[in-house]
This record gives sequence, structure tokens and C-alpha cells, in this order.
Amino acid sequence: MSVKPILFANGACRMIDQRLLPTEEVWIDYTDCAGVAEAIRDMVVRGAPAIGVAAAFGAAFGARDIVADNFVDFMTQFEKCCDLLAATRPTAVNLFWALDRMKDAARKAETLQIDQLKKFLLAEACTIAEEDEQINRRMGKHGAALIPENARILTHCNAGALATGGYGTALGVVRAAEEAGKNVSVIADETRPFLQGARLTAWELQQDNIDVTLICDNMAGYLMSKGEIDCVIVGADRIAANGDVANKIGTFTVAVLAKEHGLPFYVAAPTSTIDLAISDGSGIPIEERSATEVTHHAGKQVAPEGIKVRNPAFDVTPARLVTAIITENGIARNNYLQELEKLVNQGD
Repeated sequence: MSVKPILFANGACRMIDQRLLPTEEVWIDYTDCAGVAEAIRDMVVRGAPAIGVAAAFGAAFGARDIVADNFVDFMTQFEKCCDLLAATRPTAVNLFWALDRMKDAARKAETLQIDQLKKFLLAEACTIAEEDEQINRRMGKHGAALIPENARILTHCNAGALATGGYGTALGVVRAAEEAGKNVSVIADETRPFLQGARLTAWELQQDNIDVTLICDNMAGYLMSKGEIDCVIVGADRIAANGDVANKIGTFTVAVLAKEHGLPFYVAAPTSTIDLAISDGSGIPIEERSATEVTHHAGKQVAPEGIKVRNPAFDVTPARLVTAIITENGIARNNYLQELEKLVNQGD
């Protein structure tokens, strides 16, 4: 694995600016809650697990800067810091999972002195970051068993090391299959309008010398019809209790195409992405982003002035189109309502 998008060093959370890849590799140091919130909102960091890791560090920095002499006052201010981070992006549930974990950690440690509590919360953020890579490696091993020899794998968006604390979810499965000696290759959708596939997936796979071919989003059906794709693996930003999956816009289209061509459609995501509180995909909030992401490319306007634009950042793939959901605790198939709950509770 060639890159981790988030590092903690010398009191700062270092993030690679994913908006500039692949042409520039720029690292930015963040040392306060507001800065981390801005980084999440502006997509310096993106990908559901990576957002969760960043939010944990943002919460820890917010805690460090609180002036309070008792736990009640501390928690009042700490929850405000967490609220600031929670308001950045609505779809990725890992953001809220990480913040809830940080708040729970604070409550469990309420007997500590305030200075000790602040150090405890920073340690918890570091633990969340370390655990994420370990989770992805376990997930990769489970998923690799599903991948045949010489598989040509289509993926949409970036669910790799850059989207996580390291190793990746969908691309973690690819990496694990490679490590198991399977000769796999990846076909990466460009993933309009933010081009996570073209800029990020293609870049990180090249870094690891994994065979990758870039295509435009509207080419996937053609390649499937020619027998040039064997399976699809994507990540997820939120999975409902019934197995409906929210992922980057265009994922639903790929799932429909895979169903039409009889190809397995796999989702790889940690159990922290499973939201058992939402019964189905209709309850998942879908972020709408700036129109300029559609009307402009590389800072240049490519659409008529004043044109109406829709820019939903995610869509929901119905569970009936999902062949299996791969997690760190195992694989769910078909009976998602029961199996996902079992996998989530297995980690408790």
C-alpha cells in the first residue's frame, strides 16, 4: 500500500489534498476542529471511512481547546464541536458513527481530570484510525474468496486506501486478491462529476502496480456486453438495515447493468457503514453539491451560463441488485435484514 490519506504527527492531522491528485501530491496539516470540518466539507478528505477518521481527530482537537473545570461544562462544549463536524456532509454515516464513539468515550471517562480526558480522547482518535486499516484488511480477506482467478473487476468511485485509514474497502478486496496470488485487473469508471475514479482510483492502483484501465462512466455497459468484465466491487457511504446501499452517484446504474448481464455486484464496507436505524434506502439523506462541479471542469466553464443543474452526490442501489455485502466480520448474502444485524452485533 503506497499511501495513507490521514496521518497524525507532531500534534497535527496531516491529510493529502485529494482535490489536487493525481497531478500534485500536497499534504496539509490541520490542528483544530474548524479546520478539519472545512477539510471534510471541501473534500480535501473524502470517502466514508476516511471522513470518520478525520472527524475523530477534529473532535479530539476540539476537546483539546476547551476551557472547562468540570465534566458537565466540558461535554457541553465538546458536543458543540461534534455538531460542527456533523454538519459537514450528510450521507456518509461513518462521520456520525465516529463522533458518537468519541462522545461515548468521553462519557465513559468522565471521572478523569480534564487534562487527562483530553489526552484520552486524542488516543481514542488514534485508535479509530489504526482500527480502520485493520478492519479493511480483514474485509479484504473475506472478499478475496469471492474473486476468481484472472478476474476483471469494475469499480465505481474510489473505495481504496485514499477513502479510508489505509488499504481500502473495495480496493482492499482487490489488494487482498492480489496478495493471495490471483491475477486480477481493475476497470475504473471515471466517476463524474468529481472524477474520483480517474484521479484517485487510477492513481493509487498505479502506485501499487496493479493493472488498471480507465473508462468513461457510460462505457461500462458496452464492456459488459462484450464479456470484458467479470464482477463489480464498490464501496458504500451508508447501508440501510434491509441492504439498500448509498454510494457515489452512478453506482445504481452500474448495478442495473450488472444485473442485466448476469454479473455479481459486490459491496465492501465496514460494519460502521451499516445504519440499522434506517429501515431502507428511502431514509438515507442524499447530499446535493455545488452546480459548478457539473458546469465547470478544471476551473473552466463547459456548460451554458445560467443552465439549471442537479448534482446529487450519491444514489441508492436497492438490495435486490446486491449479490453480497462484504464486511470485516464476514459476508452477508440475500437475507440482509437478519444477516447485517448479526454482523454488526458480532463486533460488540
